[in-house]
Amino acid sequence: MKILLPLVPIVVLTTSSIAATGDWAQFRGPGGLGIGEARGLPTEWSASKNVAWKTKLPGPGASSPVVFGNRVFLTCYSGFAEDPKDAGDPGDLKYHLVCLDRDTGRIVWEKSIKSDGPVPAYNGMMPLHGYASSTPAVDADAIYTFFGTTGVVAWKHDGSKLWATKVGDGTHNWGSANSPLIFEKLVIVNASVESGSLVALDRKTGKEVWRQGGMQMSWNSPLLLSVSGKPELVVSVKGRLKAFDPATGKPLWDCAGIEDYVCPSVIAHDGVIFAIGARKCAAVAVRAGGSGDVTDSHTVWRLDRGSNVSSPVFHDGHLYWADEKGKKVFCADAKTGKLVHEENLPAIQDATAKGEGSRIYASPIVADGNLFYINRSGTVFVVKADPAFKLVAENRFDGDDGRFNASPITHKNQLLVRSDKNLYCIGKR
Repeated sequence: MKILLPLVPIVVLTTSSIAATGDWAQFRGPGGLGIGEARGLPTEWSASKNVAWKTKLPGPGASSPVVFGNRVFLTCYSGFAEDPKDAGDPGDLKYHLVCLDRDTGRIVWEKSIKSDGPVPAYNGMMPLHGYASSTPAVDADAIYTFFGTTGVVAWKHDGSKLWATKVGDGTHNWGSANSPLIFEKLVIVNASVESGSLVALDRKTGKEVWRQGGMQMSWNSPLLLSVSGKPELVVSVKGRLKAFDPATGKPLWDCAGIEDYVCPSVIAHDGVIFAIGARKCAAVAVRAGGSGDVTDSHTVWRLDRGSNVSSPVFHDGHLYWADEKGKKVFCADAKTGKLVHEENLPAIQDATAKGEGSRIYASPIVADGNLFYINRSGTVFVVKADPAFKLVAENRFDGDDGRFNASPITHKNQLLVRSDKNLYCIGKR
Protein backbone atom coordinates (compact mmCIF):
# COMPACT_ATOMS: atom_id res chain seq x y z
CA MET A 1 0.00 0.00 0.00
CA LYS A 2 1.28 3.43 -0.91
CA ILE A 3 0.56 6.46 1.25
CA LEU A 4 1.04 9.96 -0.17
CA LEU A 5 2.64 12.27 2.35
CA PRO A 6 3.79 15.90 2.32
CA LEU A 7 7.47 16.41 1.69
CA VAL A 8 9.64 17.16 4.71
CA PRO A 9 12.94 19.00 4.21
CA ILE A 10 15.63 16.39 4.90
CA VAL A 11 19.35 16.10 4.44
CA VAL A 12 21.72 13.30 5.39
CA LEU A 13 24.27 14.64 7.85
CA THR A 14 27.95 14.04 7.26
CA THR A 15 31.15 14.95 9.04
CA SER A 16 31.95 17.44 6.27
CA SER A 17 32.77 20.13 8.83
CA ILE A 18 35.73 18.05 9.98
CA ALA A 19 36.50 15.91 6.93
CA ALA A 20 37.87 17.28 3.69
CA THR A 21 35.84 17.06 0.52
CA GLY A 22 36.32 13.62 -1.02
CA ASP A 23 37.27 11.90 2.23
CA TRP A 24 35.63 8.54 2.94
CA ALA A 25 35.66 8.88 6.72
CA GLN A 26 33.08 6.33 7.92
CA PHE A 27 31.31 3.12 6.96
CA ARG A 28 29.74 3.57 3.49
CA GLY A 29 31.35 6.99 3.10
CA PRO A 30 29.73 10.45 3.22
CA GLY A 31 26.38 10.21 4.97
CA GLY A 32 26.70 6.41 5.19
CA LEU A 33 25.06 6.08 1.78
CA GLY A 34 27.61 4.15 -0.29
CA ILE A 35 27.71 6.89 -2.94
CA GLY A 36 31.12 7.82 -4.35
CA GLU A 37 32.09 11.06 -6.05
CA ALA A 38 34.91 9.46 -8.03
CA ARG A 39 35.03 9.74 -11.81
CA GLY A 40 37.05 7.82 -14.35
CA LEU A 41 36.98 4.63 -12.29
CA PRO A 42 38.27 1.49 -13.99
CA THR A 43 35.71 -1.20 -14.75
CA GLU A 44 38.26 -3.90 -15.54
CA TRP A 45 41.44 -4.97 -13.79
CA SER A 46 43.76 -7.92 -13.31
CA ALA A 47 47.03 -8.72 -11.58
CA SER A 48 48.84 -6.77 -14.30
CA LYS A 49 46.22 -4.16 -15.21
CA ASN A 50 44.84 -1.17 -13.28
CA VAL A 51 46.31 -2.14 -9.91
CA ALA A 52 48.03 0.96 -8.55
CA TRP A 53 49.29 -0.81 -5.43
CA LYS A 54 48.72 -3.85 -3.24
CA THR A 55 49.64 -4.14 0.45
CA LYS A 56 49.78 -7.27 2.57
CA LEU A 57 47.90 -6.74 5.84
CA PRO A 58 49.14 -7.80 9.29
CA GLY A 59 46.03 -9.88 9.97
CA PRO A 60 42.54 -10.75 8.72
CA GLY A 61 39.46 -8.57 9.04
CA ALA A 62 36.14 -7.67 7.44
CA SER A 63 36.08 -3.93 8.13
CA SER A 64 36.19 -1.48 5.24
CA PRO A 65 39.04 0.98 4.81
CA VAL A 66 38.43 4.69 5.42
CA VAL A 67 40.34 7.64 3.99
CA PHE A 68 41.13 10.94 5.70
CA GLY A 69 43.49 13.29 3.86
CA ASN A 70 46.47 11.28 2.65
CA ARG A 71 45.96 8.40 5.08
CA VAL A 72 44.03 5.13 4.89
CA PHE A 73 42.89 3.41 8.10
CA LEU A 74 41.54 -0.10 8.64
CA THR A 75 41.35 -2.73 11.37
CA CYS A 76 42.65 -6.30 11.61
CA TYR A 77 43.06 -8.96 14.26
CA SER A 78 45.79 -11.50 15.09
CA GLY A 79 46.82 -14.11 17.63
CA PHE A 80 43.60 -16.11 17.45
CA ALA A 81 41.48 -17.62 14.65
CA GLU A 82 43.93 -16.68 11.92
CA ASP A 83 44.12 -20.32 10.88
CA PRO A 84 40.65 -21.89 10.51
CA LYS A 85 42.11 -25.33 11.18
CA ASP A 86 43.86 -24.30 14.39
CA ALA A 87 42.17 -21.30 16.02
CA GLY A 88 44.48 -21.25 19.02
CA ASP A 89 43.88 -19.57 22.38
CA PRO A 90 41.25 -16.74 22.50
CA GLY A 91 43.34 -15.16 25.25
CA ASP A 92 45.93 -14.31 22.59
CA LEU A 93 43.52 -12.25 20.47
CA LYS A 94 44.80 -8.79 19.49
CA TYR A 95 43.07 -6.00 17.59
CA HIS A 96 45.03 -3.82 15.16
CA LEU A 97 44.59 -0.37 13.67
CA VAL A 98 46.67 0.10 10.53
CA CYS A 99 47.57 3.45 8.94
CA LEU A 100 48.72 3.46 5.31
CA ASP A 101 49.95 6.11 2.92
CA ARG A 102 47.13 6.80 0.48
CA ASP A 103 49.33 7.24 -2.59
CA THR A 104 51.67 4.28 -2.18
CA GLY A 105 49.96 1.81 0.16
CA ARG A 106 53.00 1.84 2.44
CA ILE A 107 52.16 1.05 6.07
CA VAL A 108 52.97 4.23 8.03
CA TRP A 109 52.21 2.77 11.44
CA GLU A 110 50.39 -0.13 13.04
CA LYS A 111 49.09 -0.28 16.61
CA SER A 112 47.53 -3.16 18.49
CA ILE A 113 45.74 -3.80 21.77
CA LYS A 114 45.09 -7.06 23.55
CA SER A 115 41.48 -8.24 23.75
CA ASP A 116 40.02 -7.14 27.08
CA GLY A 117 36.70 -8.96 27.40
CA PRO A 118 34.84 -12.17 26.56
CA VAL A 119 35.69 -13.47 23.08
CA PRO A 120 32.96 -15.14 20.98
CA ALA A 121 33.77 -18.80 20.35
CA TYR A 122 35.28 -19.57 16.97
CA ASN A 123 32.31 -21.49 15.62
CA GLY A 124 28.96 -20.83 13.97
CA MET A 125 29.21 -17.71 11.80
CA MET A 126 32.45 -16.45 13.35
CA PRO A 127 34.77 -18.23 10.86
CA LEU A 128 32.98 -16.43 8.02
CA HIS A 129 34.12 -12.95 9.06
CA GLY A 130 36.28 -13.06 12.16
CA TYR A 131 36.92 -10.50 14.90
CA ALA A 132 37.52 -7.15 13.18
CA SER A 133 34.34 -6.33 11.26
CA SER A 134 33.60 -2.78 12.45
CA THR A 135 34.76 0.00 10.12
CA PRO A 136 36.53 2.94 11.82
CA ALA A 137 35.24 6.51 11.81
CA VAL A 138 37.73 9.35 11.60
CA ASP A 139 37.85 13.11 12.09
CA ALA A 140 40.60 15.69 12.44
CA ASP A 141 41.19 14.72 16.06
CA ALA A 142 41.10 10.94 16.15
CA ILE A 143 40.31 7.54 14.63
CA TYR A 144 37.48 5.75 16.45
CA THR A 145 37.39 1.93 16.43
CA PHE A 146 34.91 -0.55 17.91
CA PHE A 147 36.23 -3.93 19.07
CA GLY A 148 33.16 -5.59 20.65
CA THR A 149 33.61 -6.39 24.34
CA THR A 150 37.00 -4.65 24.36
CA GLY A 151 35.03 -1.49 23.63
CA VAL A 152 35.39 1.72 21.67
CA VAL A 153 38.98 2.91 21.31
CA ALA A 154 40.06 6.35 20.08
CA TRP A 155 43.50 6.84 18.56
CA LYS A 156 45.40 10.01 17.73
CA HIS A 157 46.62 10.42 14.17
CA ASP A 158 50.15 9.51 15.25
CA GLY A 159 48.89 6.12 16.45
CA SER A 160 48.93 6.80 20.19
CA LYS A 161 45.86 5.70 22.14
CA LEU A 162 43.60 8.54 23.27
CA TRP A 163 41.02 6.64 25.33
CA ALA A 164 39.13 3.32 25.57
CA THR A 165 35.59 2.77 26.86
CA LYS A 166 33.68 -0.48 27.30
CA VAL A 167 30.04 -0.55 26.15
CA GLY A 168 29.07 -4.06 27.29
CA ASP A 169 30.29 -7.63 27.78
CA GLY A 170 27.73 -9.57 25.75
CA THR A 171 28.77 -11.86 22.90
CA HIS A 172 26.97 -13.72 20.13
CA ASN A 173 28.02 -16.60 17.90
CA TRP A 174 27.46 -14.30 14.91
CA GLY A 175 29.97 -11.84 16.33
CA SER A 176 29.88 -8.04 16.28
CA ALA A 177 30.00 -5.77 13.24
CA ASN A 178 28.42 -2.34 13.87
CA SER A 179 30.51 0.70 13.00
CA PRO A 180 30.87 3.94 15.02
CA LEU A 181 29.36 7.23 13.87
CA ILE A 182 30.51 10.77 14.66
CA PHE A 183 27.98 13.47 15.58
CA GLU A 184 29.25 16.85 16.75
CA LYS A 185 30.97 16.18 20.11
CA LEU A 186 29.89 12.53 20.23
CA VAL A 187 30.86 9.16 18.82
CA ILE A 188 27.87 6.80 18.73
CA VAL A 189 27.87 2.99 18.52
CA ASN A 190 25.11 0.42 18.21
CA ALA A 191 26.22 -2.03 20.91
CA SER A 192 23.37 -4.42 20.19
CA VAL A 193 25.44 -7.55 20.87
CA GLU A 194 27.42 -6.17 23.79
CA SER A 195 24.58 -4.56 25.80
CA GLY A 196 21.46 -4.24 23.62
CA SER A 197 22.08 -0.50 23.67
CA LEU A 198 22.77 2.52 21.52
CA VAL A 199 25.61 4.34 23.29
CA ALA A 200 26.96 7.87 22.82
CA LEU A 201 30.43 8.77 24.10
CA ASP A 202 32.19 12.10 24.37
CA ARG A 203 34.64 11.92 21.48
CA LYS A 204 37.31 13.86 23.39
CA THR A 205 37.27 11.81 26.60
CA GLY A 206 35.33 8.59 25.92
CA LYS A 207 32.94 9.37 28.80
CA GLU A 208 29.43 7.98 28.31
CA VAL A 209 26.93 10.77 27.55
CA TRP A 210 23.74 8.79 26.96
CA ARG A 211 22.48 5.25 26.45
CA GLN A 212 19.25 3.82 25.00
CA GLY A 213 18.18 0.19 25.18
CA GLY A 214 16.04 -1.83 22.80
CA MET A 215 18.72 -2.60 20.21
CA GLN A 216 17.44 -6.13 19.68
CA MET A 217 19.08 -8.36 17.04
CA SER A 218 20.59 -5.38 15.24
CA TRP A 219 23.84 -5.88 13.31
CA ASN A 220 23.73 -2.56 11.45
CA SER A 221 25.12 0.92 11.82
CA PRO A 222 22.82 3.91 12.49
CA LEU A 223 22.13 6.67 9.96
CA LEU A 224 22.36 10.36 10.81
CA LEU A 225 20.07 12.85 9.03
CA SER A 226 18.36 16.20 9.47
CA VAL A 227 14.59 16.66 9.23
CA SER A 228 13.36 20.26 9.02
CA GLY A 229 16.65 21.36 10.53
CA LYS A 230 16.53 18.90 13.44
CA PRO A 231 18.95 15.94 13.60
CA GLU A 232 17.65 12.37 13.78
CA LEU A 233 19.53 9.14 14.38
CA VAL A 234 17.80 6.14 12.76
CA VAL A 235 18.61 2.48 13.30
CA SER A 236 16.94 -0.76 12.22
CA VAL A 237 16.28 -3.38 14.92
CA LYS A 238 14.26 -6.57 14.94
CA GLY A 239 10.73 -5.60 13.96
CA ARG A 240 11.16 -1.81 14.17
CA LEU A 241 12.81 1.28 12.79
CA LYS A 242 13.73 3.64 15.60
CA ALA A 243 14.72 7.32 15.58
CA PHE A 244 16.46 9.24 18.36
CA ASP A 245 17.75 12.71 19.07
CA PRO A 246 21.50 12.10 18.57
CA ALA A 247 22.45 14.80 21.08
CA THR A 248 20.44 13.40 24.00
CA GLY A 249 19.31 9.89 23.02
CA LYS A 250 15.66 10.87 23.46
CA PRO A 251 13.34 8.62 21.40
CA LEU A 252 11.61 10.51 18.60
CA TRP A 253 9.56 7.98 16.63
CA ASP A 254 9.39 4.33 15.70
CA CYS A 255 7.78 2.29 12.94
CA ALA A 256 7.15 -1.32 11.96
CA GLY A 257 10.28 -2.47 10.14
CA ILE A 258 11.89 -5.81 9.28
CA GLU A 259 10.40 -8.78 11.14
CA ASP A 260 13.69 -10.55 11.75
CA TYR A 261 17.22 -9.82 12.85
CA VAL A 262 18.66 -6.99 10.73
CA CYS A 263 22.13 -6.72 9.20
CA PRO A 264 21.70 -4.14 6.37
CA SER A 265 22.07 -0.50 7.40
CA VAL A 266 19.35 1.97 6.45
CA ILE A 267 19.79 4.73 3.88
CA ALA A 268 17.71 7.83 3.13
CA HIS A 269 16.86 10.09 0.22
CA ASP A 270 14.42 12.96 -0.32
CA GLY A 271 12.65 12.57 3.01
CA VAL A 272 12.34 8.78 2.94
CA ILE A 273 14.27 6.13 4.88
CA PHE A 274 14.81 2.75 3.21
CA ALA A 275 15.42 -0.46 5.16
CA ILE A 276 15.89 -3.99 3.85
CA GLY A 277 16.42 -7.46 5.37
CA ALA A 278 16.59 -10.33 6.19
CA ARG A 279 15.84 -14.03 5.92
CA LYS A 280 12.25 -13.04 5.03
CA CYS A 281 13.54 -10.82 2.22
CA ALA A 282 11.65 -7.59 2.85
CA ALA A 283 12.05 -3.89 2.12
CA VAL A 284 10.23 -0.92 3.62
CA ALA A 285 10.19 2.81 2.92
CA VAL A 286 9.24 5.21 5.72
CA ARG A 287 9.03 8.99 5.69
CA ALA A 288 11.30 10.57 8.29
CA GLY A 289 10.01 12.80 11.06
CA GLY A 290 6.97 12.51 13.32
CA SER A 291 6.63 11.29 16.88
CA GLY A 292 5.55 8.08 18.55
CA ASP A 293 4.44 5.12 16.45
CA VAL A 294 4.30 6.39 12.85
CA THR A 295 3.62 3.03 11.18
CA ASP A 296 0.21 4.02 9.83
CA SER A 297 1.00 7.64 9.01
CA HIS A 298 4.54 7.46 7.58
CA THR A 299 4.91 4.08 5.86
CA VAL A 300 5.29 4.74 2.12
CA TRP A 301 5.57 1.19 0.74
CA ARG A 302 6.61 -2.38 1.46
CA LEU A 303 8.14 -4.98 -0.84
CA ASP A 304 8.76 -8.73 -0.49
CA ARG A 305 12.36 -8.53 -1.64
CA GLY A 306 15.47 -7.76 0.38
CA SER A 307 18.93 -8.86 1.44
CA ASN A 308 20.06 -10.69 4.53
CA VAL A 309 23.44 -8.95 4.94
CA SER A 310 24.24 -6.40 2.23
CA SER A 311 22.85 -2.84 2.48
CA PRO A 312 21.08 -1.03 -0.38
CA VAL A 313 22.23 2.00 -2.34
CA PHE A 314 20.23 4.83 -3.99
CA HIS A 315 20.87 6.24 -7.44
CA ASP A 316 18.74 8.44 -9.69
CA GLY A 317 15.35 7.51 -8.27
CA HIS A 318 16.04 3.83 -7.74
CA LEU A 319 17.25 1.44 -5.04
CA TYR A 320 19.76 -1.29 -5.83
CA TRP A 321 20.93 -4.27 -3.78
CA ALA A 322 22.17 -7.87 -4.06
CA ASP A 323 20.88 -10.94 -2.29
CA GLU A 324 23.07 -12.70 0.26
CA LYS A 325 23.59 -15.78 -1.91
CA GLY A 326 25.21 -13.62 -4.60
CA LYS A 327 22.94 -14.97 -7.29
CA LYS A 328 20.65 -12.01 -7.95
CA VAL A 329 20.66 -8.22 -7.97
CA PHE A 330 17.57 -6.05 -7.62
CA CYS A 331 16.34 -2.62 -8.67
CA ALA A 332 13.22 -0.98 -7.25
CA ASP A 333 11.53 2.35 -7.89
CA ALA A 334 12.29 4.40 -4.78
CA LYS A 335 8.99 6.31 -4.89
CA THR A 336 6.61 3.40 -5.34
CA GLY A 337 8.51 0.30 -4.27
CA LYS A 338 7.73 -1.34 -7.60
CA LEU A 339 10.33 -3.96 -8.50
CA VAL A 340 11.99 -2.84 -11.74
CA HIS A 341 14.36 -5.73 -12.27
CA GLU A 342 15.50 -8.93 -10.58
CA GLU A 343 18.45 -10.27 -12.54
CA ASN A 344 20.76 -13.24 -12.18
CA LEU A 345 24.47 -12.68 -11.75
CA PRO A 346 26.80 -14.99 -13.69
CA ALA A 347 27.55 -18.28 -11.98
CA ILE A 348 31.11 -18.47 -10.65
CA GLN A 349 33.49 -21.15 -9.48
CA ASP A 350 33.25 -20.91 -5.70
CA ALA A 351 36.61 -20.39 -4.05
CA THR A 352 35.54 -21.71 -0.67
CA ALA A 353 33.72 -24.72 0.68
CA LYS A 354 29.93 -25.06 0.71
CA GLY A 355 29.41 -22.31 -1.84
CA GLU A 356 30.33 -19.53 0.62
CA GLY A 357 32.54 -17.87 -1.98
CA SER A 358 29.56 -16.79 -4.06
CA ARG A 359 27.81 -15.08 -1.16
CA ILE A 360 27.75 -11.29 -0.92
CA TYR A 361 28.32 -9.84 2.54
CA ALA A 362 29.82 -6.53 1.38
CA SER A 363 27.49 -3.61 0.68
CA PRO A 364 27.57 -2.20 -2.85
CA ILE A 365 28.71 1.28 -3.81
CA VAL A 366 27.62 3.42 -6.73
CA ALA A 367 30.04 5.74 -8.50
CA ASP A 368 30.75 6.98 -12.00
CA GLY A 369 27.45 5.55 -13.26
CA ASN A 370 28.16 1.99 -12.12
CA LEU A 371 27.39 -0.30 -9.22
CA PHE A 372 30.18 -2.38 -7.69
CA TYR A 373 29.13 -5.66 -6.05
CA ILE A 374 31.80 -7.91 -4.54
CA ASN A 375 31.35 -11.47 -3.28
CA ARG A 376 33.33 -13.33 -0.65
CA SER A 377 35.74 -14.92 -3.11
CA GLY A 378 36.69 -11.53 -4.56
CA THR A 379 34.63 -11.46 -7.76
CA VAL A 380 33.55 -7.89 -8.45
CA PHE A 381 30.51 -7.46 -10.66
CA VAL A 382 30.38 -4.04 -12.28
CA VAL A 383 26.75 -3.34 -13.18
CA LYS A 384 25.34 -0.28 -14.90
CA ALA A 385 23.44 1.89 -12.41
CA ASP A 386 20.32 1.90 -14.54
CA PRO A 387 16.83 0.35 -14.40
CA ALA A 388 17.77 -1.57 -17.55
CA PHE A 389 20.14 -4.22 -16.23
CA LYS A 390 23.56 -4.39 -17.89
CA LEU A 391 26.58 -6.30 -16.65
CA VAL A 392 29.57 -4.12 -17.55
CA ALA A 393 32.43 -6.32 -16.31
CA GLU A 394 33.37 -9.19 -14.03
CA ASN A 395 36.73 -9.03 -12.24
CA ARG A 396 38.65 -11.32 -9.92
CA PHE A 397 41.65 -10.92 -7.66
CA ASP A 398 43.70 -13.82 -8.92
CA GLY A 399 46.12 -15.27 -6.41
CA ASP A 400 44.24 -13.99 -3.35
CA ASP A 401 42.41 -16.86 -1.64
CA GLY A 402 41.29 -14.66 1.24
CA ARG A 403 37.76 -13.65 2.16
CA PHE A 404 36.36 -10.44 0.66
CA ASN A 405 33.77 -9.37 3.24
CA ALA A 406 34.57 -5.66 3.34
CA SER A 407 32.59 -3.12 1.36
CA PRO A 408 34.70 -1.40 -1.32
CA ILE A 409 35.18 2.37 -1.28
CA THR A 410 36.04 5.04 -3.82
CA HIS A 411 38.51 7.86 -3.44
CA LYS A 412 39.65 10.25 -6.14
CA ASN A 413 39.59 8.15 -9.35
CA GLN A 414 40.37 4.84 -7.68
CA LEU A 415 38.74 1.97 -5.79
CA LEU A 416 40.05 0.57 -2.51
CA VAL A 417 39.17 -3.08 -1.94
CA ARG A 418 40.34 -5.32 0.90
CA SER A 419 40.40 -9.03 1.48
CA ASP A 420 41.38 -10.48 4.83
CA LYS A 421 44.92 -10.70 3.45
CA ASN A 422 45.54 -7.64 1.27
CA LEU A 423 44.41 -4.10 0.53
CA TYR A 424 44.20 -3.16 -3.14
CA CYS A 425 44.14 0.21 -4.86
CA ILE A 426 42.43 -0.18 -8.23
CA GLY A 427 43.02 2.49 -10.86
CA LYS A 428 45.79 4.36 -12.58
CA ARG A 429 48.77 5.34 -10.48
